[in-house]
Amino acid sequence: MANFAKPSAPRFSVEVYQNEFLPEGGRDVHAIVTVTSTGGATATRATPVDGSAAVVIMVDCSGSMEYPPDKMRGAREATAAAIDTLRDGTSFAVIAGTHVAKEVYPGQGRLAVADPATRAQAKEALRGLSSGGGTAIGTWLRLADGLLRQAPAVIRHGILLTDGRNEHEEPESLRATLDACAGRFTCDARGVGTDWEVKEVTGIASALLGSADIVADPAHLTEDFTRMMENVMGKEVADVALRLWTPVGVEIQYVKQVAPAVQDLTERRTQAGPRAGDYPTGSWGDESREYHVCVRVPSAAVGQEMLAARASLVLPGAVGEPAAVLAQGLVRAVWTNDLAASTAINPQVAHYTGQAELAQAIQLGLEARKLGDVDGATARLGRAVQLASASGNADTAKLLAKVVDVVDAAAGTVRLKAKVADADEMTLETRSTQTVRVKKT
Repeated sequence: MANFAKPSAPRFSVEVYQNEFLPEGGRDVHAIVTVTSTGGATATRATPVDGSAAVVIMVDCSGSMEYPPDKMRGAREATAAAIDTLRDGTSFAVIAGTHVAKEVYPGQGRLAVADPATRAQAKEALRGLSSGGGTAIGTWLRLADGLLRQAPAVIRHGILLTDGRNEHEEPESLRATLDACAGRFTCDARGVGTDWEVKEVTGIASALLGSADIVADPAHLTEDFTRMMENVMGKEVADVALRLWTPVGVEIQYVKQVAPAVQDLTERRTQAGPRAGDYPTGSWGDESREYHVCVRVPSAAVGQEMLAARASLVLPGAVGEPAAVLAQGLVRAVWTNDLAASTAINPQVAHYTGQAELAQAIQLGLEARKLGDVDGATARLGRAVQLASASGNADTAKLLAKVVDVVDAAAGTVRLKAKVADADEMTLETRSTQTVRVKKT
């Protein structure tokens, strides 16, 4: 059984990596903003957490979960392991998902509070899980949202497992549910087997600021669920936002999380006062993430300099109260006629620009492959191999090698494999946004 602590309040720090020098007339400023949270998890697992976390586990119980039978068995065992991993004092519930959502434990629209007795009761209730019916994931999420909203917990989290496509619900309905749930809880999503839709599962995780992954072999579900719940139990601060303030005349081009995975946050901006906007980052434990910020400044003459943006980590205050600033860093612009200075690309910016291109190349390459566009798929996946090799992204390189035969990694010369296992292709697509961290000197 895992050993967990009640974390103390994390401390945040912000570092900005950029080349602030622009040529005369230059306007686009790129910066990598590294955010680090430290100072969690110091007590024992039995330390009461005073309701600081609430978790709802959503288990697919549609008819397809019985084929093969080890999927349903694996889901029960994995959910039991996740329940065992809950800290005492954590609020929790289990939902069985088909074309409708049903409460498995504790029932009656309530959340249980984790302790030895409730964990045992919940695991006993899992024995009643059986498969049958269709798949309507939006109903699962709506029920989870309703349960989590009654909890005063700081951390509100969902874990969702599915093995099939969302066939008993209109895509617009799921989209509306995700829009409604966004900002209310985070959610990790997992696809088991190979009959589910990658874009659905990754779309759920992206909308709710969680992780997505494939568990091709149900035997690995327990390990994955345990790891996910350990991660949730390590969270201490929720609803953290990356706030960008910009001077008059500066335009934000985009804001992307680039590590540990690529996540475009540009369209998720909410106004936070004059010339300031907040971008959601979800909940934090002991971890580090990196964001690529690009702003367009007014052109200026050589010798001038300006503050291009101020990046802050903030926690929203109560109604009528200002947000708490946890840490901040500055993005600068300096105009110079020194060609070497203005044309140098900051190593962090170059690295993560390449990682974002790598993710896009994989996704476009796999799409072209599905459409029978051999030339397009070969070109895109060849470029992906080249980028993975150059950046040292060994995990992605290994996944690519299961889809293409690599002739020359440095040159990006590849041949499409004639036969590719569904699990290998889906793993590459699902994990395409995972990045390797830059080696900082």
